Amino acid sequence: MPDDKRDLLTSSHWGTYRVEVKGGRVTALRGFEEDADPSPIGQGIVDVLDGPTRITAPMVRESWLEGGPGTAGDRRSVDGFVAVTWAEANRLVAEELTRVRRDHGNSAIYAGSYGWASAGRFHHAQSQLKRFLNCIGGCTSSKNTYSFAAAEVLVPHVLGTFRGHLDTMTSWESVASDCELFVAFGGVPLKNGQISQGGTGAHVQKAGLLAAHEAGVRFVNVSPLASDVMEAVGAEWLALRPNTDVALMLALAQVVLTEGLEDRAFLDRYTVGFDRFAAYLNGQSDGVAKTPDWAAAICDIPADTIRDLARRMAAGRTMISTAYALTRQDHGEQPFWAAIALAAMLGQIGLPGGGIGFGYSAMNNNGLNRTPINFASFPQGQNPVPDFIPVARVTDLLGNPGGRFDYDGQSYTYPDIRLVWWAGGNPFHHHQDLNRMRRAWARPETIIANEWCWNALARHADIVLPCTTPLERSDLALTPKDPYQVVMDRAIAPVGEARDDHEILRGIAAEMGVEEAFTEGKSAEEWQRWIWDVSRQQAAEQDVTLPDWDSFQREGWIKVPPPEAPTIMLEAFRADPESHPLATPSGRIEIFSETIAGFGYDDCPGHPVWQEPAEWLGQAGPGALHLISNQPANKLHSQLDHGSVSEADRPKGVEPLTMHPEDAAARGLVEGQIVRLHNARGACRAELRLSKAIRPGVIQMATGAWYNPEGEMCRRGNPNVLTLDKGTSRLAQGPIAHTCLVWVEAE
Repeated sequence: MPDDKRDLLTSSHWGTYRVEVKGGRVTALRGFEEDADPSPIGQGIVDVLDGPTRITAPMVRESWLEGGPGTAGDRRSVDGFVAVTWAEANRLVAEELTRVRRDHGNSAIYAGSYGWASAGRFHHAQSQLKRFLNCIGGCTSSKNTYSFAAAEVLVPHVLGTFRGHLDTMTSWESVASDCELFVAFGGVPLKNGQISQGGTGAHVQKAGLLAAHEAGVRFVNVSPLASDVMEAVGAEWLALRPNTDVALMLALAQVVLTEGLEDRAFLDRYTVGFDRFAAYLNGQSDGVAKTPDWAAAICDIPADTIRDLARRMAAGRTMISTAYALTRQDHGEQPFWAAIALAAMLGQIGLPGGGIGFGYSAMNNNGLNRTPINFASFPQGQNPVPDFIPVARVTDLLGNPGGRFDYDGQSYTYPDIRLVWWAGGNPFHHHQDLNRMRRAWARPETIIANEWCWNALARHADIVLPCTTPLERSDLALTPKDPYQVVMDRAIAPVGEARDDHEILRGIAAEMGVEEAFTEGKSAEEWQRWIWDVSRQQAAEQDVTLPDWDSFQREGWIKVPPPEAPTIMLEAFRADPESHPLATPSGRIEIFSETIAGFGYDDCPGHPVWQEPAEWLGQAGPGALHLISNQPANKLHSQLDHGSVSEADRPKGVEPLTMHPEDAAARGLVEGQIVRLHNARGACRAELRLSKAIRPGVIQMATGAWYNPEGEMCRRGNPNVLTLDKGTSRLAQGPIAHTCLVWVEAE
């Protein structure tokens, strides 16, 4: 517990808060004094910490408890649960792990556990679970993220790294001082900028946008949603058809090329393969010139508007920003590759305020001028099981054991999964085509979940192990993505019989005889002290001094000093590409990649291309609308969907759906009406909201509602019952949630 003289603190992915406690209950979270733009999301937890949705004891599905592994199947979410003691839960889990390992091998265990559970450095559910499983022989794992899987695989082939460039994105300070035109493909959505992995101290995205606007930067919002850039900056709105950004980028590049506006000196020194790309732009390789007139027919932006924008981009310092959401569409590798190629043609990569940026306001840390510290983390050990899947292929994994899949130039086999263990995530939020996933979910013999509330994951598990929330345990919010490092105080005792993930796994480890290997004889507090001590040593190597443990606990937070100058992405590479080459085969920007071309993928060739999506408005049936299922403003993914902040936005109990008035009138629909969205994959309910700030033919419905199926219908309003479960391409196999056509009618 902290010194009595200071207030309790906690940190989360969406903000840092002062915690008010009365009578052993959390009564309020107050915004951190260093944060001028605090997120309201945190307050949503107050009323649900010990409410009816809280899991207060270990629970086992009745059919599984009576019949054993493999008997629950499609009864998951139907049969009830039975409360058991922790001793019984530990025994059941240990025996089941032993059975699966003995009869099928460790590759038959899949540890999904997609992250974002807690900002705590120690109580990081995914790290805790993977360390435990590695102590007993490992498991099948996953690679990449739902956020930007296509970029994670593609961009390293083009720029040498992707995540490395996220950590060195050109700062908002540089944009304000040197940028003239900021072209935002997918916008700069401030609602997304509430979030940052590992903890958020002070939110900077709104201030960054406003400072750039006040400095004279002009913004262009390339998105079907006007709200993707805040109204105060007066952005020009290009409301293109969804999934057609690449066609627009190619036409912009074609104008730059045909009008001689490209920077040949930059292309010659810093890139490879431009001539192959130029031949494609001019139609020499496929007979189709990528002109503004060609693109206008695809993206529905006037050809003259495209020409004008290309000339303005070439005439001054331009920043091209690509939203993460652009990767979550069919052929989602292409938008980032095309944007990099266009930025290279303009020749401003590595210059102050210009070049390319990946996801301004996709998270709070993007464009945040900070000194990244190599903070220590809870060591996971080594996983001896080589099997893995691209993270968004979980339904294929469960439903197609022994099947083949391509990924980044190699071919792999799906292992035969008998046990799934999820801790710190919710697949019934992240994944697409949830009805299809639910059918595959019935196949594993046992599903275990560490959860604190009765969300869809818990309701579809066989063994539910109740875990604590960050307010019920002590931790450290240490992250290289934010300058603020925060002590996370235990504010209240655990509710019911809840245990933190470390204690849950320690108990099972003891049952299996690997407790010493798992804990190394350290308590949770001793591990946190170890993390802090190692972090201090590693920070000192970067000439950053961190206080000792007692001082840090007494003060509650510190701020790592920012770098002396604004961060500029690829600045060193531009200054001297020989001394600072990229980690690509050529050491240069690969506009054409011989490596990718050598894979022979028809859905991802060796340079940026336009390929028609599986579903889009250019080939839509009568009455079809394009659904954008973007990130919510009132929660992180599905976390706190049952909290007060999220519930306040749906007075009728279902998620809101935004539609243009013209589309509503054509269907005889009115504001506030409950409607049904449907396609061949499923259906969900929503409350209709009308707005002219959305392109006609497009509707928007945020993700995050807890999946509540009734047949093929989600009654609460989860749009992922509608989205298509297909890989972006054979290269990355990322998710394509934004490639989705639906029909809407009155309920």
